[in-house]
Amino acid sequence: MTADGENTRDDAAYQPRPGSRVVGVGPMAEPWPEDPRLDPALLAEGDHRNVLDKYRYWSVEAIKADLDASRSTLHIAIENLEHDLNIGSIVRSGNAFNVGGVHIVGRHRWNKRGALVTDRYVDIHYHPDAQSLAEWAEGNGYRLVAVDNPPSSTRLEETELPENCLLVFGQESTGISPELQAVCGQAVRIEQYGSTRSMNVAAAAAIAMHWWMAQHRR
Repeated sequence: MTADGENTRDDAAYQPRPGSRVVGVGPMAEPWPEDPRLDPALLAEGDHRNVLDKYRYWSVEAIKADLDASRSTLHIAIENLEHDLNIGSIVRSGNAFNVGGVHIVGRHRWNKRGALVTDRYVDIHYHPDAQSLAEWAEGNGYRLVAVDNPPSSTRLEETELPENCLLVFGQESTGISPELQAVCGQAVRIEQYGSTRSMNVAAAAAIAMHWWMAQHRR
């Protein structure tokens, strides 16, 4: 369920909660269109997934193939040391911006609840440590940019991000580890003006991704 009370699911077996606003469409009347992108199960049972209306009744594979044609060059990396609940939310934002790929650094298993199944539509890369991520970036012509506030960081809104950019995000409680920070070529910070010591990492990730989009995907 979304924050405004909508029921959204990413499977065909859908039962709306009482009092919630149902999204999506019901079963399609036969005869069905002859379109290989359409999923017979969704056509028969209805489609209440958290997808754009143009993707209603499309299979996961067909949606991913369509997104592949317009991926951003932006990639994002998330450090996974403590099974952080925010990882899923960052992946969801990555899907919203149609990033080129998501990199999980550290533990292979991560909490997918916040992703709302959007990880099905992006390429997920796994790296055991910071050095592995750095090697991928070097081999693919990407620059690692940490979103954190070390002394050497620059204000995000005053920074021109590289087009082949791999934005790096750390854990909610500890930020980016020293090992991962060491392989990043630069760092950007999001200026804050209130009393809190730090903002939520998922919120920071969405801001940073949007800033890259504003510069490179007009």
